[in-house]
Amino acid sequence: MALIPSQVLRVAILLSYFSIICHYKALDMPAHQTYGGSWKFLTFIDLVIQAMFFGLCVLIDLSSLLTKGGDSREQERQLRKLIGLRDWMMAVLAFPVGAFVVFTFWTLYLYDRELVYPKLLDNFIPQWLNHGMHTTVLPFIIIEMRTTHHRYPSRQWGLAAVCCFGIGYILWFDWFPSLFTMNKVERWGTWFSAQPGNKTDCPSFGLFPVGVATAAHPVPRAAGAGR
Repeated sequence: MALIPSQVLRVAILLSYFSIICHYKALDMPAHQTYGGSWKFLTFIDLVIQAMFFGLCVLIDLSSLLTKGGDSREQERQLRKLIGLRDWMMAVLAFPVGAFVVFTFWTLYLYDRELVYPKLLDNFIPQWLNHGMHTTVLPFIIIEMRTTHHRYPSRQWGLAAVCCFGIGYILWFDWFPSLFTMNKVERWGTWFSAQPGNKTDCPSFGLFPVGVATAAHPVPRAAGAGR
């Protein structure tokens, strides 16, 4: 028998995410007043994904407890749907996005923290909150994987869903803001400069996937600089 029941662990993890999100939203940061607010940061989106995932896990635990011993086929069918949604979220969002945020953030942090988490942010974000956003995410999801059996979707569907999420985030963070600040010629120029065959601006394409992680926190810009 486990020292701590998995159901209790899920509730504790869910409450910790609620606490982290509330503390993060309470921060008075200039970046929160610009386009997208907190939602342009992959770190914050990941926190919401993890909270939704563990909230779903807790809901399944409660539903299983309430329907235990019952013989309603409709309740069992609804419970199986919730379990299927939980397994899909684990394979497509919770684990891939969470692992990506943790590994990419700390890799860039060790290489050059100014790329992803400038020292300026130490004035806004305490260390415990930083670790809550960028460290404990992975251990929490691994605990869930080790304590619960999951049935994952096929590799093709899983990869397709992850790619759709990544493309959607890039469009939301990088291209949609430019629609309001660039004319048509400038927008097309931005698109072509990001193509791998265009060697005039290869770094912009190479940093595209890295930008998904570095977007987690803004790098201070010079006065008057724009996208």
